Amino acid sequence: MDPLIEGMRGRLVVSCQAYPGEPMRDPRTMAQIAQAVVAGGAAAVRAQGIADVRQVVAAVDVPVIGLWKDGDEGVYITPTLEHAVAVAEAGAQLVALDGTRRPRPDGRTLAETVAGLRERADVLIMADCGSLADALAAQDAGVDILGTTLSGYSGERAKTPGPDLELVDEMVAGCTLPVMVEGRVHTPAQAAEALAHGAFAVCVGTAITHPTTITTWFADAVATARR
Repeated sequence: MDPLIEGMRGRLVVSCQAYPGEPMRDPRTMAQIAQAVVAGGAAAVRAQGIADVRQVVAAVDVPVIGLWKDGDEGVYITPTLEHAVAVAEAGAQLVALDGTRRPRPDGRTLAETVAGLRERADVLIMADCGSLADALAAQDAGVDILGTTLSGYSGERAKTPGPDLELVDEMVAGCTLPVMVEGRVHTPAQAAEALAHGAFAVCVGTAITHPTTITTWFADAVATARR
């Protein structure tokens, strides 16, 4: 196993992203947030967008998992080979791709995308999967690590309130590659439970780095309590 991935074993990865139009949607802000989560113990950081990846890579001394979201439906997480190469050229040590079996905008298969990226960049590759079938196909395509990122979003599995631990069980049992749990991990207890289910690492985003959502959780609880 590559030492970069081995360094994430049993540890926390933090996704530092903001949505378009939000006050924090600035690469410098994301880099500062990345520095803050690394100070708190994050073993790696996940960053979205070429400018963000560049800023975060320059700001932290842990591995950066880079991706490029283009669009908001279908295959939009680093959807083409060109997107993947751009993320690698921005400095990401690990490039995250949509790891589903859905059609891609450039007509390439995941395996073709992986092969093309290997030819053009010396990076590791993460597949953001939505099902066990995705994970098995991504493993065959030659990626380095699997994620549960798209569970509940690709149309194959229902969206669970928390992390999809059933899928974690299936992927850990059925795949030989490391499995990173990502998606709807909202509490430390859920993160620990994911590891107890055999996850290699856990990635948390919203619950740590998205204050707008975190604030709504508290605001809703307060509003409910005063009724």
